[in-house]
Amino acid sequence: MTQDSEKMVYDRQVPDTDTVYRSHKPSGASCLFAFLVSTALVLGCQSPLPPLPNPPGPHTAVRLSPGDVLRLSFAEESDLDQTQKIRRDGTISLPYLGQVTAAGRRVIDLQHELTRRYDEYLDNPEVLVTLENGSGTVIISGFATYPGKVTFDRPTTVYQAIMQAGGVTDYGSLSNIHLTRIIDGVQHTETINLRPNIRGKPTYPKYVQDGDVIYISRSLF
Repeated sequence: MTQDSEKMVYDRQVPDTDTVYRSHKPSGASCLFAFLVSTALVLGCQSPLPPLPNPPGPHTAVRLSPGDVLRLSFAEESDLDQTQKIRRDGTISLPYLGQVTAAGRRVIDLQHELTRRYDEYLDNPEVLVTLENGSGTVIISGFATYPGKVTFDRPTTVYQAIMQAGGVTDYGSLSNIHLTRIIDGVQHTETINLRPNIRGKPTYPKYVQDGDVIYISRSLF
């Protein structure tokens, strides 16, 4: 075999080195896939945010807020009986007393204050305060079917509030839901996993408070 023939055979068997180098370059799609996988691993390794302090329960005393409707019944002065809605500034207007701050207080605390203050004006100052309508509002954002404000009657769980917003979309994560609440002027957030609820497993419910924000994260898979 001549040298030229041998060179032709060698060229057919061994590909050009430039061609081999280019064939092993990663494509754009593979780079994107690697990035998504690494991101998922990083996020998956993050610890969930711890539970919020002093969580409300089904029997937690309700603290009044603007929009609540109160019924006031006087022991011996039925002509003073009335129903009032707490105004935006958190106050109500009462005979003899004028404006009284009601928002942020428990019903029993407000009742005790009114009884004490009416002692100056009435022979029998006893007054009964009851909550006629105590709805609250939360904001649900992220991957909810109908994000926005949701009005609820207390007590209501996080799961119930999300269901009022139409539930989680196909792109939302049931295991990565953030509940944000302002406590003593500081904003706190915890992570909630609702996947066991959907699967019918028994869980301890998380209750919402007026003014809470619920964010439904995007599912990575």
